[in-house]
Amino acid sequence: MSVFEKESEDKQNGEQERYLQANNREFNSLFGYPNNRIKTSKYNAFNFLPMNLFEQFQRLANAYFLFLLFLQLIPQISSLAWYTTVVPLMVVLSITAVKDAIDDVKRHQNDNQVNSRSVLVLMDGRIVTDKWMNVQVGDIIKLENNQVVTADILLLSSSEPYSLTYIETAELDGETNLKVKQAISVTSEMEDNLKLLSAFDGEVRCESPNNRLDRFTGILIYKGKNYILDHDRLILRGCIIRNTDWCYGLVIFTGPDTKLMQNSGKSTFKRTHIDHLMNVLVLWIFLFLGSMCFVLAVGHCIWENKKGYYFQDFLPWKEYVSSSAVSAVLIFWSYFIILNTVVPISLYVSVEIIRLGNSFYINWDRRMFYELKNTPARACTTTLNEELGQVKYVFSDKTGTLTQNIMIFNKCSINGKFYGVVYDKNGQRVEVSEKTEKVDFSYNKLADPKFSFYDKTLVEAVKRGDRWVHLFFLSLSLCHTVIPEEKVEGELTYQAQSPDEGALVTAARNFGFVFRSRTSDSVMVVEMGETRIYQLLAILDFNNVRKRMSVIVRTPEDRVMLFCKGADTILCQLLHPSCRSLRDVTMEHLDLLGATAIDDKLQDGVPETIITLNKAKIKIWVLTGDKQETAVNIAYACNIFEDEMDGMFIVEGKDDETVRRELRSAREKMKPESLLESDPVNSYLTTNPRMPFKIPEEMPNGNYGLIINGYSLAHALEGNLELELLRTACMCKGVICCRMTPLQKAQVVELVKRYKKAVTLAIGDGANDVSMIKAAHIGVGISGQEGMQAMLNSDYAFSQFRYLQRLLLVHGRWSYNRMCKFLSYFFYKNFAFTLVHFWYAFYSGFSAQTVYDTWFITFYNLVYTSLPVLGLSLFDQDVNETWSLRFPELYEPGQCNLYFNKKEFVKCLMHGIYSSLVLFFIPMGTVYNSVRNDGKEISDYQSFSVIVQTSLLCVVTMQIALETTYWTMISHIFTWGSLGFYFCILFFLYSDGLCLMFPNIFQFLGVARNTLNLPQMWLSIVLSVVLCMLPVIGYQFLKPLFWPVSVDKIIDRIHHCMRHPLPHPIRTKLKHASSRRSAYAFSHKQGFGALITSGKTMRAKMPKKNSFPFKK
Repeated sequence: MSVFEKESEDKQNGEQERYLQANNREFNSLFGYPNNRIKTSKYNAFNFLPMNLFEQFQRLANAYFLFLLFLQLIPQISSLAWYTTVVPLMVVLSITAVKDAIDDVKRHQNDNQVNSRSVLVLMDGRIVTDKWMNVQVGDIIKLENNQVVTADILLLSSSEPYSLTYIETAELDGETNLKVKQAISVTSEMEDNLKLLSAFDGEVRCESPNNRLDRFTGILIYKGKNYILDHDRLILRGCIIRNTDWCYGLVIFTGPDTKLMQNSGKSTFKRTHIDHLMNVLVLWIFLFLGSMCFVLAVGHCIWENKKGYYFQDFLPWKEYVSSSAVSAVLIFWSYFIILNTVVPISLYVSVEIIRLGNSFYINWDRRMFYELKNTPARACTTTLNEELGQVKYVFSDKTGTLTQNIMIFNKCSINGKFYGVVYDKNGQRVEVSEKTEKVDFSYNKLADPKFSFYDKTLVEAVKRGDRWVHLFFLSLSLCHTVIPEEKVEGELTYQAQSPDEGALVTAARNFGFVFRSRTSDSVMVVEMGETRIYQLLAILDFNNVRKRMSVIVRTPEDRVMLFCKGADTILCQLLHPSCRSLRDVTMEHLDLLGATAIDDKLQDGVPETIITLNKAKIKIWVLTGDKQETAVNIAYACNIFEDEMDGMFIVEGKDDETVRRELRSAREKMKPESLLESDPVNSYLTTNPRMPFKIPEEMPNGNYGLIINGYSLAHALEGNLELELLRTACMCKGVICCRMTPLQKAQVVELVKRYKKAVTLAIGDGANDVSMIKAAHIGVGISGQEGMQAMLNSDYAFSQFRYLQRLLLVHGRWSYNRMCKFLSYFFYKNFAFTLVHFWYAFYSGFSAQTVYDTWFITFYNLVYTSLPVLGLSLFDQDVNETWSLRFPELYEPGQCNLYFNKKEFVKCLMHGIYSSLVLFFIPMGTVYNSVRNDGKEISDYQSFSVIVQTSLLCVVTMQIALETTYWTMISHIFTWGSLGFYFCILFFLYSDGLCLMFPNIFQFLGVARNTLNLPQMWLSIVLSVVLCMLPVIGYQFLKPLFWPVSVDKIIDRIHHCMRHPLPHPIRTKLKHASSRRSAYAFSHKQGFGALITSGKTMRAKMPKKNSFPFKK
């Protein structure tokens, strides 16, 4: 299915057509249209508890422990007290519920803030103030200048001539330049007459709600006539009214039906790769648990047949046990309860706490705080932190994400002389910085104070009256379609169709050629303090074919002049001798005044960030709605593309076959063998054409780039071409997809997610990026020039693209490493803890008796071992942030998931089995046939239990000490304090007072003080620790020697650098593309030329005193 067909199916509730009548709520209510309320929250006060519990018990482990609790309530099989499961389960459910409640309260607050905004609504012939959420389809609302549009409205009338309304659409499409909407004539006549507006009963039939920002079709039926409605009549929710005192609109779409909300996409609960792996491992553990219970049940059956049956006088069977087989079945469930800790209930709550802590680190990071906007980085979710350490593909928007969407007049060349470079007193070139002295424009009272220029020679040329310089700036002040606004005398504001055009006019303004005002046939310019008026004869507006614009003016001296500006590639062709016919006719009248260097200024640190991310083997794709030339320019500027690349492929086919041929041609050059039938991927596709699979990494024979436009992409995303596109694109160093719709951005992300075993991240700043942000594993929103929609729908948000490297290489890598260490240790300590029961069963007649005291089982995960592992997971660092950024190659293990996978889990299991053997048999050997100093035996059950559990805690504490690479005071307190706390609790629980008050609950009377005095206990602890630690230390020593990975070598290099510090690297200027690429005119769009010359933008003609002194 094509992208266009898919969009056509995006209907809500099967609505095929919208039908409404103005000022008739009763009629419109028959269709059940939603009101203007938006809702992103999940719960309310009534459904929170049942709904949250239902969601929590969908998690396999929670459901398992609930099932376990029911088993423990059955006295025939219950081998543990019910509170050993209830207490941990309640703690886990409560912590998760509180976290979910806090998150949802924030969502409620955000919703209420938006829904409670005020709007002026026409009700019963008068304007009343109401809340956004109360606006309904068919209402007429009034909007004023600089107000945000409440809903999708049909423009009826406005304060401007011909009912024009200027809007800014940054929240929708990321463009800050103004757009013009115009009401149809039949409604514009109503103006602001409340009587006429109240009597308006027009009916609208239009398309159903959809996510197409650039499309709207409908019909207005009024007074028996039909009027065609299109996109130019509709103002969308999220737009801002500009340069228009007031306007009235008929509400067409509200709330979730608005195009803004339709583009928000469906919110999905994102889970990390480690979450999915944990679910698989928990299933493995269940199988392992069932196998152990089965083995022990069989052992019990054999033991009862051979021994228990004949000792019923001493060990009588219960009345409900009729045979050894029945007893074995009951014992199976008893051991199922005892061995349940092999699936630790505290695992998930510990994971949530770790993620929450690592999220706070992101929120508190001062180096990701943007002072200019007073904006900190923000983790909007706490569930994806470790995923940040595994990113392989970054999908980035261009405008406002890589660039500031602010055009800067940087340099220019006038009559062959270059301006814009700064030199010192010795004639040496100086790099411009914050300390560089700016040009003083105080001589010009109308100068823009925000404009900066550093080359004083240009100002000197202007002041001395250089003819060519004056003519150059005159052309900039005349050749444009900018609309000026001067509400206060001397305070000019330019509303430009594109940021680069505004930059050129502002530059002319500061150098003394101030564009002051215009009418449909004249332009007023203040030239070096003198007001001059030029008659506007014609505007030849910009379009995608001409890629330039021209104006023809008559000067006050009655001289007709043509000024043209455009892309260098276009104008140079006009001046080239090959254009002989054009040259012969016009060259004698056409002079090249100069050239401008306009920067769509990159955000600070973007090129350096991309270089760093590339070193970390992170591939960056730019997905933009902008033109191809502009996107490619930016790609070169920020080092996604390089001049030294081995090849650049442009896919621009307009049918399936052409696109296929272009993609295969590119792949043939990068990796010829990938087209052969013997290629592994081709072989697999031949044998399993419909089976989903992951495409492996394919290495090209060089560095290549790929450029593809949205039209070709629509064909490439078809089912039979998507793999061709993916394989070709993934071999390239950089990929640029331009002229894309929001849906196509999401489809590209989904394509990579579906076929590549890799984590994806999407970053953008506009509403048109929301679908992409929600589709990726991780969505990052940037608060730029383009509104807040991306931030509101993102998982992480900050203000500058350069913070991405810190988010991934520091916070992401640390979070991934910590989570992997946590999981490895957590599974290990629970295997070591639980499997002791398994070995003990062989010496207790498979009777389902526990090795440990019941309270030790309850507190083991919740109290005794929780803080050390949290300390490791919140504070550990293998290297600090400086080394993490200096050596991006350290990021690679996360991309390959080397630190915790199924293989590492098996290692944890084997390590746990070995430790449990040591922890059972060493204590058993030390107390076997042993006596105290007074000759009494010490091999009783309770003493043995205390020895085993104390040895266990000492072993797991030493294990976490070995795992810790970065010690802090908190780490020491958590690690050694928990061990000390265990001994305090031990004396408290086994004290005489508790045991005498609650003999049925506390049964280890005096065992602690008696056992701790035994030398055998300390011998057991020492032997257990030594035997358990030796294999770990040996493995850690031998692994880098015999099984090294690239990270080990980098770590060694870092340690060497720490011992022998190197001088700080000298910062050198990044090499940018040397070739000159046009910026202006490729980013420019169709201007306001026709609108200006029509006179519709003007309230009135200029006063007669400003008329031209031209002869008629």
